[in-house]
Amino acid sequence: MSHQDWVMVMRLALATFLGAVIGFQREWSGKEAGLRTNMLICLGSALLTLLSIYAFPGDVPGRVAAGIVAGIGFIGAGVILHRTGGTVVGLTTAATIWVVAGIGMAAGAGQYVIAPAATVLVLVTLLLPHFHKPNGQS
Repeated sequence: MSHQDWVMVMRLALATFLGAVIGFQREWSGKEAGLRTNMLICLGSALLTLLSIYAFPGDVPGRVAAGIVAGIGFIGAGVILHRTGGTVVGLTTAATIWVVAGIGMAAGAGQYVIAPAATVLVLVTLLLPHFHKPNGQS
């Protein structure tokens, strides 16, 4: 394997690890999209980013990035549920799926500071207290 191959493998491993860190928090919190889901989303986004950079010439990376964002948005929309009584659940899970894809894209593009920094910021955000509005208030 060439040096470039090892770099690409390390980027995939970084993405998988960062997805696992966030996924562990989601799994521990009992959310629908847990450890494996976040790992796979982060890894898949990194893989597609790597392929767009190294396997295709021209402006393909930008188009692939746009496709990842749109496709992940579609997946995130699938986890949002409207319950009777007008409540909506799954918005944080959908947002987490979306940002995990971005972290995977950053890792795949070799952004070794941005990807872990974003992971830390996501964890801080997810660990913030969750405040509920009293019944009957908007």
